[in-house]
Amino acid sequence: MNKNKIMIIGCGGIGSYLISLLDRANRMGETKKMLYDITVYDPDVVETKNLSYQNFDKDHIGLSKPEALAQNYKFNAQPYKVLTPSQIQGYDLVICCADNLDVRKMLYKSEVRWLDLRAQGRAGLLVSSDEDPKLYTTLTTGPDGSFSCQGDNWDRSNQGVHFTHVAVAGYGAQWVQRFFSGDYTPKHIVVSA
Repeated sequence: MNKNKIMIIGCGGIGSYLISLLDRANRMGETKKMLYDITVYDPDVVETKNLSYQNFDKDHIGLSKPEALAQNYKFNAQPYKVLTPSQIQGYDLVICCADNLDVRKMLYKSEVRWLDLRAQGRAGLLVSSDEDPKLYTTLTTGPDGSFSCQGDNWDRSNQGVHFTHVAVAGYGAQWVQRFFSGDYTPKHIVVSA
């Protein structure tokens, strides 16, 4: 059996935890057979502000996010942006954990199998390519540019940190496991804390 080829776009708040969970699944079992061949794209660099809610340590500051995570988890690190539809071809599943709508809009228009994971403050959403395309306009409505999974009102204090993005990563990992096992996978999941 071939490993399932997964592309993850974005490895900040959601993606950094999703990678750790999928890596753990890759290393489980008596056979030590890898389930997933994972490639991660993200052009961002780890900053101090990321440490309170993303899966990084102080030693990672200044490194590209994919290269920092690749020190602890096994995957192909690509510290670049995903800009064109040709970049998302050739994967069994493309997972969007990016913090902007342009990537999502490109993904939603594509013919690839995809999973979109997002969080903002205390709300989260998982949407798959199996969802009704009539809902895509609603699902891609929002401000242009980037936004934090911490929401607009986060004061950057440890006390104000939200962890809904970690729950969304957990739901995403569970969805991926069920998808590749041929089990039922919901078209979408709404998370509210």
